Amino acid sequence: MAILIRGGAVVDANDTYRADVLCHDSGAGGTIAQIGPDLDVPPGATVIDAGGQYVMPGGIDPHTHMELPFMGTRASDDFFTGTAAGLAGGTTSIIDFVIPNPRQPLMGAFEDWRGWAEKAAADYGFHVAVTWWDESVHRDMGTLVHEHGVSSFKHFMAYKNAIMADDEVLVNSFMRALELGALPTVHAENGELVFRLQRELLARGFTGPEAHPLSRPPEVEGEAANRAIRIAQVLGVPVYIVHVSAKDALDAIIRARSEGQRVFGEVLAGHLVIDESVYRDTDWGRAAAHVMSPPFRTQAHRDALWHGLQAGHLQTTATDHCVFCASQKAMGRDDFTKIPNGCGGVEDRMAVLWHFGVNMGRLTPNEFVRVTSTNAAQIFNLYPRKGAVVQGGDADLVVWDPQRTRTISVATHHQNVDFNVFEGITVKGVPTHTIARGELAWADGDLRAERGRGRYLKRPPNPAYFEATRVANRLKEPEPVAR
Repeated sequence: MAILIRGGAVVDANDTYRADVLCHDSGAGGTIAQIGPDLDVPPGATVIDAGGQYVMPGGIDPHTHMELPFMGTRASDDFFTGTAAGLAGGTTSIIDFVIPNPRQPLMGAFEDWRGWAEKAAADYGFHVAVTWWDESVHRDMGTLVHEHGVSSFKHFMAYKNAIMADDEVLVNSFMRALELGALPTVHAENGELVFRLQRELLARGFTGPEAHPLSRPPEVEGEAANRAIRIAQVLGVPVYIVHVSAKDALDAIIRARSEGQRVFGEVLAGHLVIDESVYRDTDWGRAAAHVMSPPFRTQAHRDALWHGLQAGHLQTTATDHCVFCASQKAMGRDDFTKIPNGCGGVEDRMAVLWHFGVNMGRLTPNEFVRVTSTNAAQIFNLYPRKGAVVQGGDADLVVWDPQRTRTISVATHHQNVDFNVFEGITVKGVPTHTIARGELAWADGDLRAERGRGRYLKRPPNPAYFEATRVANRLKEPEPVAR
């Protein structure tokens, strides 16, 4: 049945205004039917009283890893439990990562992930990682773009002897992405340096989680970000740097953007609020639960990240949601390099960003919408179907109570993991209702997620970004020499 959201203040990326919002149910397309004051209630419609609340686009998390096979185990949130948890927190779409094993065909890995994702409760798309190179990878990238709507490709500069892409792979893949109009994305850490530091720390007897940030200092992130950005500059392709955690990497982004290069930056909710002291917790399990890459940083880096988000140098917020239970983390009890890397957050990102962003004066409500939804929709070519409150767009909406509070806890969250990195934080500002393509998925604490209801999102290349890049490249070409 239709849903009428009555009496709320609609907040999108650019405006705030009072209006009712009428949503078609999924049987009628699951889109926004009408926006305006004092709308009539259709027969049989569900009415949500949004008085005193905001009505905003549902969150888009552009960086998740549901049921990822990684480091000898598999992430404990699958595509159903992970997307259901996201709906409880106001996130209505995710973009996950297909990560082929070395020498595995890209199309084979993509088909694996498509099968796993059929159980998703919310809409989902994919980035596909390029972990090796030959002519088949070149061909599969074209198939993914033209036939399957994959318009972004991931490159890990870390994880030596596993999925790390060296400079040759980066150059070949970036060039192919430019041909296809696809966006390269990069995990920026110098994998050679990380590997060396890990070996040195282990040799000196540092085996616990406290060694994890020491093996991945800010400089290795800054170097890799700068290298990826400069490779993209030479080739004339846009680039997106995922999970920026260090001022060093942010500085590389700011410098490139100030020179006119098209570089996008993403920051995780966790990197904005969690301190590196968590790795020195005397409880090994709690310390290990925070092991992710890049690691959490000092206050100075967190301040820089907030400033980068406020200034628009970082455009999107994500979670890198990739959760492992205590028994899985214990695989690295005697060797920190064997602790499965990953933390959660898909359920809590929106509330954490509202509390520490809007409530503390760092973001306006409109800026909150930009960094949690609209910018991701635009960069990854889902806009205005997603990321906007607009007639005809998908009815992916969150009704947000800025006064209601919630204390985040593993005891009450919906993520399928026995730890929460935001444990004990009381946030002010939470979703009371989440609508996903016209269906009520979260209602005042009642999670109504349906297994398999999520829809695969094809994302064709974004011509605007690449036409601008091509024009800029032509302008840089040397003039012919008269003979």
